[in-house]
Amino acid sequence: MLWTLVFSLLLTCASANDIVLPLLNNTKAVEAFAESAEVVLVGFLEGEASLGYKELLAAAKTVGSVPAALCSVKEVWADYSVSTDTITLFRKADNHQENLVVANAEKLDTDGLVNFITVNEVRYITEYDQVTAVGLFNSGVKTHLVLFANRSSEDYNELKEKLGALAPEFMGKFLFVLINGALKSNSRSLGYFGLKSEDLPRVGIYDGNSDMKWLLPEGDITVERVRDFCQSFQRGELKETKQAGETKAKTEL
Repeated sequence: MLWTLVFSLLLTCASANDIVLPLLNNTKAVEAFAESAEVVLVGFLEGEASLGYKELLAAAKTVGSVPAALCSVKEVWADYSVSTDTITLFRKADNHQENLVVANAEKLDTDGLVNFITVNEVRYITEYDQVTAVGLFNSGVKTHLVLFANRSSEDYNELKEKLGALAPEFMGKFLFVLINGALKSNSRSLGYFGLKSEDLPRVGIYDGNSDMKWLLPEGDITVERVRDFCQSFQRGELKETKQAGETKAKTEL
């Protein structure tokens, strides 16, 4: 009987906690929350009664992997260039802040917010598909380090973890993108690099500013080789390699 009562109280507390977002009362708290995960949501809303609060809570529950919080202190809003009720997504991969102004939303509902999160959920390493492509190509970071790998391969998860761990070193410089070569829908992306599924895994760089791409020469995909590949691009050495007549590492779109 006692255990049943305690269990019921725990369930009641858990349910109560489920319907309240953490409160952020100053800029330091918002900064700390934004640093707590790769992607977070902050509702810059006047309170729990504000339009958007319930939808934000429901969307955050649906997505699950994106923490959400509430900031009702308008003095803090100004630090983030927010002047009216706004739901903001912060992401580390490119130091980006994506604002959804509640008053400007054509239709504010849970599904719409879930789509807003999914489209803009760019992470240290983002798996490419038709939805994530929107956030990737709308980012201010136009250079992509691309890992082509077949999901069914034994080293798929290991490669993903390696590059995911390396990505923070190039935050704001590259977006790290994973393309599953086993999917037919990704065959065109492989074709851009002159690759087929059986050629994988391979690593490449795509630069949206110049509309050009380069392939890391065949060999073991190690953190050191990928780091050097990225740094060589930053130093302009990949372009110099082509000028010297060594064209294997580069293919133009």
